[in-house]
Amino acid sequence: MKRTDSKELNVDISDRIAKLSDEKRALLNARLKEIGLIQEGKIGKREGVGESASLSFAQERLWFLSQLQSESTFYNEAGAIELVGKLDIPILTQSLQEIVRRHEILRTTFSTDDEGYVRQFIAPELKVVIRYEELQMLPSHQQIDETKRFMLDEVKRPFDLNVGPLIRFILIQFAAEKYILLTSLHHIIADEWSIRILLHELGAIYSALRAGESLSFAELPIQYADYACWQREWLKGSTFNKQIAYWTEQLRGSPALLELPIDFSRPSVLQHVGARHHFTIPQETAISLIQLGKNHGATLFMTLAATFAIFLNRYTNQDDICIGYPIANRARAGLQELIGFFANTLVLRTDLSGNPTFLEILLRVRKVCLEAQAHQDCPFEKLVEVLAPVRNINHNPLFQVMFVFQNTTAEKRLELSDIKLTELEVETESAKFDLTLGIREENGMLRGWFEYDTGLFHKNTIARWVAHYQQLLKRITLVVDRPLSNISILPDEERDQLLLRWNNTKTEYPRGKCIHHLFEDQVKQDPDAIALVFEGEQLTYGELNRKSNRLAHYLRAQGVGPEKLVGICVERSL
Repeated sequence: MKRTDSKELNVDISDRIAKLSDEKRALLNARLKEIGLIQEGKIGKREGVGESASLSFAQERLWFLSQLQSESTFYNEAGAIELVGKLDIPILTQSLQEIVRRHEILRTTFSTDDEGYVRQFIAPELKVVIRYEELQMLPSHQQIDETKRFMLDEVKRPFDLNVGPLIRFILIQFAAEKYILLTSLHHIIADEWSIRILLHELGAIYSALRAGESLSFAELPIQYADYACWQREWLKGSTFNKQIAYWTEQLRGSPALLELPIDFSRPSVLQHVGARHHFTIPQETAISLIQLGKNHGATLFMTLAATFAIFLNRYTNQDDICIGYPIANRARAGLQELIGFFANTLVLRTDLSGNPTFLEILLRVRKVCLEAQAHQDCPFEKLVEVLAPVRNINHNPLFQVMFVFQNTTAEKRLELSDIKLTELEVETESAKFDLTLGIREENGMLRGWFEYDTGLFHKNTIARWVAHYQQLLKRITLVVDRPLSNISILPDEERDQLLLRWNNTKTEYPRGKCIHHLFEDQVKQDPDAIALVFEGEQLTYGELNRKSNRLAHYLRAQGVGPEKLVGICVERSL
């Protein structure tokens, strides 16, 4: 057998990759980055490691927004876990202290230096303090109410970016062996992925300390400040120029605003007060959607995103739909286990013109998703800066609707020694965008929610939209080859109500009578019944009949008869 030289093998692989389509090459590169085989732009320790460093571009944007609204809690993040078992609070505190020691970003504050530049300042140490609340003496229903109040009060308590700390802990005890640990922090130091890192490290460290074992965690090779400095240097290179060139072309001429039918007038400044409406997607629908994507080389994310674009098209009648979606942005080595604000936002622009079928839309979405994935390193903040869209403080630039997809099937299970853990959702009563669709895949089930701005939408509207979206998901797998205009989003009951019950105007009238004859019959039957109402005034059928007769006699006196036209020009009135 002929021995193949490694150099020849590399050339052969390169040739094969070169022959791939742009879509397949983008998908391959994204996958290689995901599993760590591509580590372009490897991140190392920053030069002159000290107590301060530059901000990442995402941090810089949040810093700017915090200066506009210093008391805003819009970017407060929170995570909560229920703990059932014999909890050792001193060891819990020690475990959290170790996490804060490991991750510099948890000891970081933000302020301007002597030259007026904003920088992140890293404290050499930070003592962890757990606020303790005891509710054991309250009845169970009051415990629930008080817990919700504690959580809401905590996420609505501002952080001072200049002073810190920017992370807080509350431990609420309900019974001898039942607690809730609430962690709140500012988004400038962490994202959703970070909260899960914190919880998993907490479990491992607590279990080791509880068992009297030494900690097995290796020191982190880099810190968030290293990433922030690397990012600024990376953006000076040619790779960034290629990425920004792609997005400039991709979003050229995109609509400034998605015109959703809002219930209330759009305020001059959005307050970002929000609510959530949760729903479940039936398992048979979820299975059909997953299979539909597989049949056409698309992920479940792509299938759901395509369906959401159709949903938005139906409500806006716009064929050019821009949807934002977050990515973890942790493809490079060393970032997967690091707490910090890495998440980036990409824009999915979907063309629904030409009355396409669902399959055509799915393939369009697939193509755009793969291209966006290949250009995911461009910070959204820099994209807005370069594109310079017309800014308006009553809506977000580039997109106003977000799609969030979470796949938790492959996530590590939370463990904390012999304590049973349950992750809880924390309602923040805020909305970063006009509308956000969130879908979570969990053990073959799809659970969803619509997060909406209550200054724009009424809760009844969102409840109706949820029913429409569920119907669309149910129908889409059955009508993949039908044009967009033939896909109904109305549930059968609502469709019958609109087309049949509310539109059933058929009425039997007496034959051979004109409308004024029927009116005179009504006058004779009930002359005192109200016939007309206008701005606080009203006329009965009898009064209306007398006024009508007087007008008729006047017109006759002016020579008006059968077949004579009379022009009318009067203000609206009785």
